Amino acid sequence: MDSGAGSTASRGAILRVRGATKSFGGAPALKGVDLDLYPGEIHALMGMNGAGKSTLVQILSGVHQADGGTIEVGGQEHSGLTVRKARKLGIACVPQRRELAMGLTVAENVMLGDLPTLGGAVRWRAVRAEAREALSGLGISIDVERIAGTLTVAEQTMVEVAREVRRGGRILILDEPTACLSAKDANQIRALVRTLRDDGVAVVYISHYIDEVMAVADRLTVLRDGRVVTTAPAAEMDRASLVRSMVGRDVVSHRPERAGAKHESGLTVRGLSHGRAVQDFTVEVRKGEIVAVLGPAGDAQSRLFDLLSGRQRPDTGELLVDGRAVPLGRVAASLASGLRCVTGDRRTLGLVQGMSLDENLMLAGDRFARRRLHRRTALARRAAPVRSSYGVVALSGNPPVGTLSGGNQQKVLLGKWLETDPVACFLEDPTNGVDVAAMADIHTLVDDLASRGVAVLLASSSAEEVMRLADRVVVVSAGRTVAEHDITAITRDELVAKTLGGQPR
Repeated sequence: MDSGAGSTASRGAILRVRGATKSFGGAPALKGVDLDLYPGEIHALMGMNGAGKSTLVQILSGVHQADGGTIEVGGQEHSGLTVRKARKLGIACVPQRRELAMGLTVAENVMLGDLPTLGGAVRWRAVRAEAREALSGLGISIDVERIAGTLTVAEQTMVEVAREVRRGGRILILDEPTACLSAKDANQIRALVRTLRDDGVAVVYISHYIDEVMAVADRLTVLRDGRVVTTAPAAEMDRASLVRSMVGRDVVSHRPERAGAKHESGLTVRGLSHGRAVQDFTVEVRKGEIVAVLGPAGDAQSRLFDLLSGRQRPDTGELLVDGRAVPLGRVAASLASGLRCVTGDRRTLGLVQGMSLDENLMLAGDRFARRRLHRRTALARRAAPVRSSYGVVALSGNPPVGTLSGGNQQKVLLGKWLETDPVACFLEDPTNGVDVAAMADIHTLVDDLASRGVAVLLASSSAEEVMRLADRVVVVSAGRTVAEHDITAITRDELVAKTLGGQPR
């Protein structure tokens, strides 16, 4: 953990929350939360999905108003914060879903709402100059004339941060800033966060990545069931105690003893190519085996879902499931073969957000997929054992799936496909954006899938997940396979080094 710019004890809190409460429809989301935030510190806000993190952030940024409690900014108490008032006080939030105008330039996005004019005309040279200054002041090197839509996710985050700091942000809330980023991009974001701290900005850092939090945070606060259970210097916490505070119990995540892989092949991919993104990709997965494809986010493994599921037709290649050739570029043929491809984009491609939990669970089953209308009682009866098997929890009844936590949505997505008797599965980042308890549950589901004799191909950008689940790992870089290893013959650091094309540190 990096040391901060100085001890917070010697400085006054820039933000002080006392006894914050909030309920929605009679259900309490916050139950007397206290929080102190100091200038020049990175304060991690931790907790499971549903612990109250989002509600607290929305109250601080003025989206919701607290039912009770007090909020002080700069030593002055403020009630009924609105978005405009919060911004005026220097509180800014960079959400997980980036909020740039993708058709405008970087300069226009940085200066949005404050374009310098002369005689009613925009002074474009001044726009570019001031945007460059805002970026360079944070050590960001991005061409201000680039269109925002051409930026990487990491670059988009940097531009949003620069915009908020330029607007006077002195309390910056970063929500999952490194989600779905490669190790290199994540390191850039963490470096930027440290720069903010050194410049005296108070940073609220929200992340599901525990190792990242332990590395970057000065202090942390853990919420559970709407209450603060721990506030402590990050250096005084270890991973096990942090997980215990978040979950309320020990969460054991280890490789279980699985039956060995069978001799027969369940899934074979040969010479798969698609433009420059995927080039001559080949892998064989036996029944009962988990083989991981590991690479930086956005590399070849990010295109495999479209190619294996039939959403896109590759330029060349061959796909076999259970020894039988499968026509490429045809979704129906991929499904008929017994191959189930589970997307990493559950919100857009995986689930129908407006449909109910049970409807989504049953959507891939033949009986219900062919019937647009069905009895609710029959649907609930069929869905109940799947809910139970996959540990899906809803606060009440059968709500729209979009109202569930990320972990529960991911379990619904897995249950939807994995209960259809697959021969082989392709899983794309199955634990992306879920909390530590949901991650452990999903890992157990994947273990059970392999134990049933299913051939599992896992695409992941997490070395920890690969070490936990895989029997073998294929490392890809720039669309090509660069290494293949039995998981017992490589360490986590060696695996990360191969992914980055370097040497283990």
